[in-house]
Amino acid sequence: MARKAIGIDIGGTGIKGALVDVRKGELLSERVKFATPEGGRPEDIAAVVQRIIETLPGVSRGLAVGICFPAVVQHGRTMSAANVSKEWIGFDADAHFERVLGRSVHVLNDADAAGVAEMRFGAGRRRKGLVMMTTLGTGIGTAIFMDGKLVPNAELGHLEIGGVDYETKASFAAKERENLDWEAWSVRLQTYYSTLERLFSPDLIIVGGGVSKNHQEFLPKLKLSAEIVPAQKRNNAGILGAAWVAADKHYD
Repeated sequence: MARKAIGIDIGGTGIKGALVDVRKGELLSERVKFATPEGGRPEDIAAVVQRIIETLPGVSRGLAVGICFPAVVQHGRTMSAANVSKEWIGFDADAHFERVLGRSVHVLNDADAAGVAEMRFGAGRRRKGLVMMTTLGTGIGTAIFMDGKLVPNAELGHLEIGGVDYETKASFAAKERENLDWEAWSVRLQTYYSTLERLFSPDLIIVGGGVSKNHQEFLPKLKLSAEIVPAQKRNNAGILGAAWVAADKHYD
């Protein structure tokens, strides 16, 4: 594997990227961030990604690009679209970005990318067995790993519990929307994580998303058989994971 790759994290409101040392799991540049263009159409988002890459220092022509995206991604195609244009549904994202950027590109789900970063460089490093990564934000993103191998596109934030899509009750956005205190939110998280544990019996659960910086406010309140720990890479996880996967695929 090459030492460097470019990581891009596409979200509904912002697109950020950096040059990454994929052996150490470290950023080699400052993160560059621009707003996601209104409407989130493929051509407009690709133009912003190109602008980010042109802004990064020390980027050579041969570097691969990893892009994490808020969608189910199958064989380079985005099969859903969250907070971006519906044009992405069934869209060949790999081919589109490769045409615009003139580089090898690998697109993957954003929670999967964050999970890869934690498994390679963070809280899941050297952990065997079944590891689950969850990201608590606008929704609940999830990633599953068995002995370090990714099982892609787990959408377990959408588990139906009590007759509702439970990310609408237990995401950080739900906490904010309903003005829940830590105690009340933890009760909902207990329901969610207990369901995950009953269905999958994980050895380790990693909790990411911006709220993970306040993990001491809610993780100690959860009673589970599985070990549950905060993510370590936080806001850089998507960039790091996407870059690592791109380098691994490109130089396989």
